[in-house]
Amino acid sequence: MAIMLDHTIVPARDKEASARFFARIFGLRYDGPQSHFAPVRVNDTLTLDFDNETDFERHHYAFKVSDAEFDAILARVKDEGLVYGSGPTALADMAVNHRRGGHGFYFRDPDGHVLEVLTR
Repeated sequence: MAIMLDHTIVPARDKEASARFFARIFGLRYDGPQSHFAPVRVNDTLTLDFDNETDFERHHYAFKVSDAEFDAILARVKDEGLVYGSGPTALADMAVNHRRGGHGFYFRDPDGHVLEVLTR
């Protein structure tokens, strides 16, 4: 059996607000809290389990998506007026990169985590 990531805990100041934000931007569903967490199912094998914390490191989460999903996510980022950029050191240049025959961009969530969206 291949090793697959089942879930990871994402620290947040407000777990439910963060889960709703993530689900909205990525076009996913948030069904409310379960036990101690605010989980968002990313795909058949992965959930991001948002959890309240007051002091935490910011992380980088990268998501490979189809071209259509990329366009939809970028449109939602723009619709919300979020700052985005073409690279981890260019988080605010409002540009998309074109690496490896695909494209990608980065933006911060309300908790300061860097979210990357890429197609290749």
